Amino acid sequence: MTPEFTHRFVPGAMASAPTILSLHGTGGDEHDLVPLARMIDGDSAILSLRGRVLENGKPRFFRRLSEGVFDQDDLRAQTLALGQFVNEAAARYHFDRSRVVVLGYSNGANIAASLLLTERDALAGAILLRPMVPFEPAAPPALTGIPILISAGRKDPIVPTPRTERLADLLHQSGATVSVLWQETGHALSPLELEQVTDWWRQTFGT
Repeated sequence: MTPEFTHRFVPGAMASAPTILSLHGTGGDEHDLVPLARMIDGDSAILSLRGRVLENGKPRFFRRLSEGVFDQDDLRAQTLALGQFVNEAAARYHFDRSRVVVLGYSNGANIAASLLLTERDALAGAILLRPMVPFEPAAPPALTGIPILISAGRKDPIVPTPRTERLADLLHQSGATVSVLWQETGHALSPLELEQVTDWWRQTFGT
């Protein structure tokens, strides 16, 4: 049995809709992205997790050694635990494991990217907000046709532009259908950006 993640599950209105896996940024919790997930799709179930690692009392999904320098051993362990927990949650809450789309912000987007690069068929799609490449895989994974949206800020002081571009390149090389939105903002999300994300979801998943 995988160690439990503190989480929140919100049932969906339509069983055929994807389940949104929401993963917060540093210092967030399982409630942070639920309103955004519901705005994106009012019919989807939502599985929202809290990171199990604390940094100065703030929840994260994996440890870092310094800003932008990740503890790779912990990243691998937490990525594996995340994938296992989603498997178990699908059985517990009776949602389709093959129809899980992640909504991740910052640290949550980075562990989502790690899951995409690590575990084949782990996700049916992804919205990655302010992500960077978490690690360099030995070989690109098989992500053929998986829709992925990356939304990044040109003025982001936390996420260097080349590390976002490298992630997009890796996902593209893996066969994913990658869309990149560059915002003239920093690390925070903007109202216009959230409208763009919602439009992408509707065009991609038809809900």
